[in-house]
Amino acid sequence: MRRWIIGAVLGLGLAGLDFAGTASAQGAEIKGVIGSQIEAFQADDFATAFTYASPTIRGIFGSPSNFGRMVTQGFPMVWRPAQVEYLELRDEGGQLTQRVRVVDQAGRVHVLDYFMTQTGDGWKINGVQLVEQPGLSI
Repeated sequence: MRRWIIGAVLGLGLAGLDFAGTASAQGAEIKGVIGSQIEAFQADDFATAFTYASPTIRGIFGSPSNFGRMVTQGFPMVWRPAQVEYLELRDEGGQLTQRVRVVDQAGRVHVLDYFMTQTGDGWKINGVQLVEQPGLSI
């Protein structure tokens, strides 16, 4: 009986490590997708940036040029960030949301939530929302 309890405790500990490893791997992949899209924006490569958007987002905007216009006009802090910092990755009802802190070229701080979806082609960005932060310029 004692061996069974020790084995169960060790098994649970190892399962927890596996989950943490999986979550960490997902977090790294998600940060890679967001970072790659931001790099494409900085190069004005809207065609590549568009590939990191989910099928739903691509359907809404229809073309890389429409998508690029929306980003440059609606999210200039993402188009030309001075600094990007990845905050927490959250699971909200089965949807992973990556919070990102962006400092724009004027030094203003913006906090954004990136809603992620996993597709057959890997993680894709399924929407971005500005998060109101008390005491921060948005």
